[in-house]
Amino acid sequence: MTGGPDMTMDVENLLRAEAPQVLGALVRRFGRFDTAEDAVQEALLAASRTWPAEGVPEDPRSWLIRIGYRRMVDLLRSDQARYRREWEVGMAELAMGETERRPSPPRETDDGLTLLLLCCHPALSHASQVALTLRAVGGLTTAEIAHAYGTSETTMGTRISRAKQQLTRAGAHFALPTAADRHSRMSAAMRVLYLIFNEGYTASTGDELARIDLTSEAIRLARTLAGTMPDDEEVTGLLALMLLTESRRAARTGDDGGLLPLDEQDRTRWNRDLIREGTELIDRVWNRGETGPYQLQAAIAALHAAAAAPQRTDWPQIAMLYLWLERLTPTAPVRLSRVVAVAQAFGPARGLALLDDLNRRHGLDQNPLTRQRERAVRAHLVQMTGDTAGATTLYREAATLTGNQVERRYLLDEADRLT
Repeated sequence: MTGGPDMTMDVENLLRAEAPQVLGALVRRFGRFDTAEDAVQEALLAASRTWPAEGVPEDPRSWLIRIGYRRMVDLLRSDQARYRREWEVGMAELAMGETERRPSPPRETDDGLTLLLLCCHPALSHASQVALTLRAVGGLTTAEIAHAYGTSETTMGTRISRAKQQLTRAGAHFALPTAADRHSRMSAAMRVLYLIFNEGYTASTGDELARIDLTSEAIRLARTLAGTMPDDEEVTGLLALMLLTESRRAARTGDDGGLLPLDEQDRTRWNRDLIREGTELIDRVWNRGETGPYQLQAAIAALHAAAAAPQRTDWPQIAMLYLWLERLTPTAPVRLSRVVAVAQAFGPARGLALLDDLNRRHGLDQNPLTRQRERAVRAHLVQMTGDTAGATTLYREAATLTGNQVERRYLLDEADRLT
């Protein structure tokens, strides 16, 4: 049967979901990350050409693995020394004969999770972990990842290639981490997904405020992680945080594409299904065990979601949660968020005093993670005190420090409105 546009989209979604499982199966069998990824791309390309016209096979994963194995044989034959090649090709052919009768991996050894944790190996830098996860697990192209992070495709391709080489040099194996390093690997995986989501929610560069492909992929991977580890409170908290934050996406811009701050958003446009799911998740794990930073951030997001109007937001409670969060993760973004909450709860003068103190002790105005937003927050607080001239200057300073064109336009519009 011939498929239309909907069929093509369904195939693309299926391929993206199956890609990490297929890659995991090949890496598990051969231990060759680079070659396996090339083979998977060939299999996905074949499926994208065949399935929309002929229909999706009954067992799409086995179909993709079978094609991938065949491509692995070709690749190994072309780039291995003869004595090594004959052994690996023999193993590949044996594996091909087993694919039809091998059961799918059990849930506790899900290849998608194993691949995610491999990409978050401690031998890699945070930047390399993010890039490799998006490439291998998320299925994004090198060009898409490069665009998301404002760099060239060549530079990103080099970063991903080096990350794979580092895994090889580190002797990384396609297997779930041992009990000794499971906690650190899980923490790294959650941090990577959190970074991917944040980059998608407010893109660091470009003409769009958000990158929906990145937020969607982060949520999908967080669901995979949470489904595999339903008793982990922090994994559940991370998923809840993403869902509650994503629920506001449609209301973040107006009809003209301009940025709308939280207190100006049409809350009827917030996604109630995501809010309901996220709130239920954080309620389920809150105070069940040790409370971690993702649970705290999810609790803050839930308080925002529960407020039917801006003036009904429980800012004192949010300020308290940010203080708790700062003690657990004393980072510049968390400290700056606490400034906002304190100002909303107790007035702009208290907020500015706290901001000045944090700048003296921690340099939020110089930290690359908060330098731009510190100016924007200060501008808003100064404006609240009635100093429109000072706020105008600060809004313009903040605008020069962002690479996101939607955010820049908002800041300049605020400055123009005050003059």
